[in-house]
Amino acid sequence: MKKVIVVIMLLAGFTAFAQRGGHKGKKQQFAKDLTVEQIATLKTKKMTLALDLSKTQQKQIMDLTIVRLEERKAKMEERKEQSETSKPEKPSSEERFEMINSRLDKQLAHQEQMKQILNNEQYQLWKEISMKKHAQGKKRMQKEGRRG
Repeated sequence: MKKVIVVIMLLAGFTAFAQRGGHKGKKQQFAKDLTVEQIATLKTKKMTLALDLSKTQQKQIMDLTIVRLEERKAKMEERKEQSETSKPEKPSSEERFEMINSRLDKQLAHQEQMKQILNNEQYQLWKEISMKKHAQGKKRMQKEGRRG
């Protein structure tokens, strides 16, 4: 009887751990420990492996990635400060439109920059990889939305 109770307790513990997500925050915590340059270096090397980039392309991608990461970091810090100083309010439909429009403009500009850096074959492969990542992120967000 004691063995059955121990097994049930272990299963309950494993189930609780699994429901918390297990390793969910490790990747985010790892990224917080790195500098913008370190993250850009890792991203550039991953792209080099996937797209077989030349040294010139690597340098251009590295510079572009650093700029984007710095912008993202500044935006995150701005949102964090806003949430600490006051209760965040839902944006109006006009503000939401402006935010989405601005984000899409940045994505289009980034896509155009990538088109200038990469050759046609690399660009097509980059687009495929980007679309897959976008779809995976969307699925993950929908899944997390159903849980929470």
